[in-house]
Amino acid sequence: MPEIDLSPEEKKQRSQRNVAIALGLTAFIIVVFLVTILKISGNIDGTP
Repeated sequence: MPEIDLSPEEKKQRSQRNVAIALGLTAFIIVVFLVTILKISGNIDGTP
């Protein structure tokens, strides 16, 4: 497979896109974690 040479601007855009994806994924994981903790803590007394 041929290697693609990217310009410095394209490398910068790729890096920024990767950071945005990482931040979005991290935010999603935190939201799922918090919702799970809140649901579990709400069910401690045994009521659904």
